[in-house]
Amino acid sequence: MRIRAVTVFISWDPQELARAGAMAQAAREALARAGYEVQTMRLTLPPPEASLGGVDLLRQAREWEAMAREAGFDYLGLGPLGSLAPEIPRLFAETERTFAAIQLADRDTLWTAARIIRENATVAPDGFANLRFAALAGVPPLCPFFPAAYHDGGPMAIALATEAADLAVEAVRAARDPAAARAMLQARVEATGRHLAHLLRPVASAFSARFAGIDFSLAPFPEPERSIGTAIEILSGVPFGEAGTLAAVAGLAAAVQGADFPRTGFCGIMLPVLEDAILAQRAAEQRFRLNDLLLYSAVCGTGLDTLPLPGSVSEEKLARVLEDLHALSVRLGKPLTARLMPIPGREPGDPVRFDFAYLAPSAVMRI
Repeated sequence: MRIRAVTVFISWDPQELARAGAMAQAAREALARAGYEVQTMRLTLPPPEASLGGVDLLRQAREWEAMAREAGFDYLGLGPLGSLAPEIPRLFAETERTFAAIQLADRDTLWTAARIIRENATVAPDGFANLRFAALAGVPPLCPFFPAAYHDGGPMAIALATEAADLAVEAVRAARDPAAARAMLQARVEATGRHLAHLLRPVASAFSARFAGIDFSLAPFPEPERSIGTAIEILSGVPFGEAGTLAAVAGLAAAVQGADFPRTGFCGIMLPVLEDAILAQRAAEQRFRLNDLLLYSAVCGTGLDTLPLPGSVSEEKLARVLEDLHALSVRLGKPLTARLMPIPGREPGDPVRFDFAYLAPSAVMRI
């Protein structure tokens, strides 16, 4: 298991940056001494005020991205931008490591989000900019995963995001049956979560910050042994997307949700198509569609994540997908996100490959 991100939440006061950077580095060192590899360090701000204006937003985002890098952070998160959300495509065109989002609330925000997704797809020829954008439904502050992360406006805080799909793979391989696998995974998540909290609380205290908790989601990396798809297929006995997948996903989610540790964020099963070797492969084989992932989100996870879609997908179609996601979130009272990636010039079945270590080769999906 690895730590996907050490995420620090601060205000828009640049004077907090030095302390934030020092705390993130201290957290990384404490985790490394305990045997945990930290992949990224991330800085998150409160959503900007609408009074900031589009020009000021772009200028401040550029400045903050540079300052964050100087302080030792890999990425900057601005969170949901409210009335400034239409500026996101320009924001992405002028930055490289800044993430942003929009909160879904009504018809206007659904259509605004759909328009942003379409415009983001043209920022770069391969549609990569949408990796930095998410539409959020019911997502609270202090989630350490990007693009969903945003600060609550209180004192400085620190949280961890895990990359823990390999724990599920190990549990289902070692267990004699699904019940034993769930019990084994729950015990492992609980013990590891408490250990991580034991490591991070003193760090937060030393820098007069809050320890917000751990998002112990079973996030994957695009290798078979770090694939949540691998764990689901072993547990179900069928390729991902076939009957039995939902039950396996629900069982793994129950193990995480039953574990006792200081939590924040989603704490569920993440099914990011392009970030998971097996999910990417099954998508290329057309074994599941977007609505199947919505169904699985009802029992486990974080919504629709890194889905490669046709470049010709319309705003109306995207808005209707987001409407379904929002309805599911409201009805179930759970946080969900959509990170949809139309690929310019590509249609269903066309191959997709990015020159990025965190994304696996796949194919454009049908909606």
